[in-house]
Amino acid sequence: MDKSAQRRCITLCLVLIAGLSALSGRLVYLQVFDRARYAERAENSYMRKEVIQANRGVLLDRNEEVIAHSIISKSVVIDFNHLHEVSHVAKGVACNQLRRTAEWRQWSPEKRRAKINSKVLSLVNEHKDNPKVLVEEHYDYLVNELARPLGLTQEELKKKIPLTRRGGEKVVYQGLPSELAVRLKELIKDRRIKGVFFREEKRRWYPAPELASHLIGYTNREGKGMTGVEKSLNDYLEGTNGYEIEMRDIRGNVMPSNKESFFPPKNGLNVQLTLDLGLQAICSEELDRGMEEFKGVKGCVVLMDPSTGEILAMSNRPHFNLNIRDKVAENGFNYALQATYEPGSTFKIISSAGALNEGIVTPDTEIFCHWASYRPGRFTVKDHHPYGDLPVWKVLQKSSNIGAYKLGLMLGPDKFFEYAKRFGFGRKTEVQLAGESSGILRNTGNAVDFSTNTYGYGISVTPLQVANAYCAIANGGKLMKPYIVRNVTTNSGDIIAENKPTVENRVLSEQTAEQMRMALKSVIETGGTATRAAVPGYTAGGKTGTAKKHDPVNGGYIDGRYTVSFAGMLPAEKPAFVCVVVIDDPQTTEVKRYGGTIAAPIWQRISQRVATHMNLSPTEEISQQLTKN
Repeated sequence: MDKSAQRRCITLCLVLIAGLSALSGRLVYLQVFDRARYAERAENSYMRKEVIQANRGVLLDRNEEVIAHSIISKSVVIDFNHLHEVSHVAKGVACNQLRRTAEWRQWSPEKRRAKINSKVLSLVNEHKDNPKVLVEEHYDYLVNELARPLGLTQEELKKKIPLTRRGGEKVVYQGLPSELAVRLKELIKDRRIKGVFFREEKRRWYPAPELASHLIGYTNREGKGMTGVEKSLNDYLEGTNGYEIEMRDIRGNVMPSNKESFFPPKNGLNVQLTLDLGLQAICSEELDRGMEEFKGVKGCVVLMDPSTGEILAMSNRPHFNLNIRDKVAENGFNYALQATYEPGSTFKIISSAGALNEGIVTPDTEIFCHWASYRPGRFTVKDHHPYGDLPVWKVLQKSSNIGAYKLGLMLGPDKFFEYAKRFGFGRKTEVQLAGESSGILRNTGNAVDFSTNTYGYGISVTPLQVANAYCAIANGGKLMKPYIVRNVTTNSGDIIAENKPTVENRVLSEQTAEQMRMALKSVIETGGTATRAAVPGYTAGGKTGTAKKHDPVNGGYIDGRYTVSFAGMLPAEKPAFVCVVVIDDPQTTEVKRYGGTIAAPIWQRISQRVATHMNLSPTEEISQQLTKN
């Protein structure tokens, strides 16, 4: 062999060696370094992991009425691998063609099966050069059969199932009722439609969807709590999903699985709230009535048991439907928990209670109120009405700014803010609800700021903080920790976690608390600012609040715009409940916009119904016929 031939042979051998080496290297890479990705792709074509959703725990009220539970529905899922498997979809095409023959009705199920299998072989052989024809024909068949039962047009269903997509799965319909899913399954089986299967899902359902929607909250499609109790207690309620691994042959038929492929779910725990749905309904109905009557923009009602700190009801407006959730973005704000506002005269309990508790004054100590205008320095404190000497209890009855300020001066700024903090202002209550505001309470050291602070300006509070502070007066002087969750239990009733009444601190002595209750009682009696809060048959006590709305743009306050409120308790001697009503920016022109003319009558209607619901014994005779409010 000459040298030229040798060189050609060597070159050819080197090319072959290089090519085979590259091929070997690629095979090594696929088998060693990229094995997992291709193994997963292959596995996905015959293996499906079916999630078995855990039952989310039930939410109950204090009387074990169901607030939230899960209902079963189905999702329709398309497997795009099967839609493009020719031997798989050919069975649907064969069935569709044979169903149109005259003989189909006469054939037995066994003969139909045999005819379909025979037709599949001929179809695959007929279209072996262009198998896409079978895929497209089955696709049109699937869309034609399923669109109407799913309530969709064929065009809408085609958009949800693009045939151009290859591989993977897609949910095309959610929330299919179980009975409809059964009928649809039968249709798919009977018509030999391929690539469609059903996945069970559990949807959260709220029997009374507009009661306490902000407090209860809702879950997303994955069953995770997004707001309210559903979010704050998600770890208890959620549970752990199980799963089952299905093996399918090339035609999509389920193959027998071994027992190790099934992992059962662990259901969530049940949560009982302190909420009473009956009381919640009362608060919601009367708040709606008041918002309409007085043209309020926003508002809330908080109802608490002062002896325990339990929240019995919490109603907010505007609100939304938990099942529909079409107005969550606009109306999802929990006013009772997240809103901060200047409380006005409901805050006058701080200086009066503090001065009484420190022994600086007695209920009958007279405070000179300077006939509506007092100038202690370079600023002036004014009252709405002129008063001379007022005993301490009457400072509250008449809601004197000057009287509250002078009591604050007697107490001193440091002690004043100490009492405000002891009453729970300036910090979160740490109730088990997401998004709570802490409010603003700060001692600036400025004399003007301090003067306005004593009658409820220059600070901000939440309605829940106000309700809890008044609970401390109602229960004998103890600040309780508010709570909304009674207990967490298993389905068998075993208690996993439980809340008990917790005293955060003693704010007042029992004697001072009683003196304050009697002073607040006078607010509702003749001569007080809240006579419209009087409940026939019961003694009650409370305090009105009227505060101009702050201008967030220009600073200062907006003329003619108010936040009005009433915080009260019933019966006055030994209160069974404390209720706070706050109406933001009432637009009515029928009455003057004060806490005593707007919030007080709403409170009265609520309290009258709550007393009946709680079966409270009347504490005084009804001296006149009841009139409709």
